[in-house]
Amino acid sequence: MENPANSCPAEELLKLMASKWKPQLFRLAVQGPLRFNSLLRDIEGANKQSLANSLNELVEEGYLEKIVIKQKPLHIEYTLSEKGKTLIPVFQQLESLH
Repeated sequence: MENPANSCPAEELLKLMASKWKPQLFRLAVQGPLRFNSLLRDIEGANKQSLANSLNELVEEGYLEKIVIKQKPLHIEYTLSEKGKTLIPVFQQLESLH
């Protein structure tokens, strides 16, 4: 089992970016809550299944939190978790190199 105290933020970010949609989802989550249908419209080339898989993986990995908003109509938002927020400086540093 991995020891979180020895975890390297850069290594975590590289694992995160190993998927086609995850880097875009993470970048968008930094800007604010994500909603599935908005993502389908905003991410060119994304399809429902691949987007759903990437979102679910980010939730399972602890980078995003899935929040069910019990209003009519019922909807789901994805926001950065505390773990996800710890990667923001690393992500910004990598982007500044570009």
